[in-house]
Amino acid sequence: MRLSKKRTRIVLEAVDTLASEQVIDAATAGRIRCNIRPWKFDWRRLARYSFLVAIICAVISVVALLADDWILAWLERIGKLLERILLLSDAVRSLACAVLSAAVIFLGLRRRRQHPEKLYSNEGGFFLGVLGIAASIAFLGRAIDDGSGHFSLLILLAAVVYGILGAALESILIWVFGLLSIGAWFGAETGYESGWGAYYLGMAYPMRFVFFGFALTLASLLMKNRPRIRFLFPATRVIGLLYLFIALWILSIWGNHQGYDDWHRAAQYELLHWAILFGAASGVCIYLGLRHDDGVLRGFGLTFLFINLYTRFFEYCWNGLHKGVFFAVLAVSFWFIGSRAEAIWTLKSRQQTKGDEKAG
Repeated sequence: MRLSKKRTRIVLEAVDTLASEQVIDAATAGRIRCNIRPWKFDWRRLARYSFLVAIICAVISVVALLADDWILAWLERIGKLLERILLLSDAVRSLACAVLSAAVIFLGLRRRRQHPEKLYSNEGGFFLGVLGIAASIAFLGRAIDDGSGHFSLLILLAAVVYGILGAALESILIWVFGLLSIGAWFGAETGYESGWGAYYLGMAYPMRFVFFGFALTLASLLMKNRPRIRFLFPATRVIGLLYLFIALWILSIWGNHQGYDDWHRAAQYELLHWAILFGAASGVCIYLGLRHDDGVLRGFGLTFLFINLYTRFFEYCWNGLHKGVFFAVLAVSFWFIGSRAEAIWTLKSRQQTKGDEKAG
């Protein structure tokens, strides 16, 4: 049996304890020790992080290329040359990208059936299909563009395609892209309906996404009790909570104001109730996480509670305190948090040791 060094140490310590307490005999303990081999290097963790970094670098690469004027001009010249040679219309390009994406996803499915243990490389292959679908929909939008500027419908199409593929192929990566796309559609659609003004139904963007994130989080709870789509629950809940809490954080800073001038004229106390709402949401999340022993809810609540407190500290104390005092207070507060966390960890370790001694 091959295990990581950390797991090997834990298993061997458990075997030694069981052998010393005569739960298992010495021969059984020896056989277990002989059948455990530690990995000298955690290749699985390296694979996970490598594929994650590869995806991030690919996105940065595309963004950097598209943001460079020289590259854009060069790509435009190549595109014109290819268009003259191949006489490809946007509709044909859209179809070509769709076919290539389907081929990539098909090969990814076949590879996943052959090598189901290679989780990260399989998902990385699906990512190429995701990019191809995005390109196909972009070309489709250019082909059917009527000048109305209602591009949010294309984003909705991408969200639907990603959602169906993610659920059908049981790919969390594609499903997450679908959730991000549905959020982008929501923002673009409400912006279009409001004439690209700040308000839609009396709500600025942060306020809209508070309701959107809350609705998505509730929708994830429906997935939890449905066996066929239960695997989508964790990712959906995390994305929903991210939408909710990031929107609450921005709302606590910006408020429900229409623009910069309105926000600049507003007094500081006018934003206080948004900060209280943000803190209350964090508190509810912590309470539910503790009550149901849910690490995700507890982690979100604690993380954004600290973000709320430190944001308020920056708002109220940045101009009023000397910068040396300002950062000294920050240092003391983080030192206090670290020391309390260390004390709690030490107390739990002692309690566990005492429990083991009593059991022995």
